[in-house]
Amino acid sequence: MRQYQIEESNKLIKVVCNCCGRQMKVENGYLKEECFGAVHAFGYFSKRDGIRQRFDLCEACYEKWTGSFTVPVDEEEVRELL
Repeated sequence: MRQYQIEESNKLIKVVCNCCGRQMKVENGYLKEECFGAVHAFGYFSKRDGIRQRFDLCEACYEKWTGSFTVPVDEEEVRELL
């Protein structure tokens, strides 16, 4: 869950892991640690038609979540980090 300060052109002020509730480190509007952010809009044939959901996971919760998958995530090395 991300919180922005609207008065200062949407400056990021807070990021909380939706799983464990831990507040992640934010300095001067920038997230200073790794975070998995997801946004998904549900479409037809879903129990959530027309609903958009957002969530953030700290790296530990992301590892725990993906580690529980029956089919492992596809992984490749990236040489240029943005």
